[in-house]
Amino acid sequence: MDEMKTDVLEYVKDEYVDDEDEEVTFDTPLISSGLVDSFSMVSLKTFIEKKYSLKLSDEEATPQAFDTVNSIVELVRKHTG
Repeated sequence: MDEMKTDVLEYVKDEYVDDEDEEVTFDTPLISSGLVDSFSMVSLKTFIEKKYSLKLSDEEATPQAFDTVNSIVELVRKHTG
């Protein structure tokens, strides 16, 4: 399994999912479903930047780019090659 995807998914589950029975996968909509709000997106962006030692511009850190774990990982990989 992809370690980066797993790390991001675990962070999302730990920080934003209140109901342990709620299934969250790599493709679960985070922003558009309301699971992650705009304030939470800032903390998620901070986690990503610290974890992977990169800086994401505000233009890159869009709700679309942060809507699924898969899209977040895709964005990170653009910076980490």
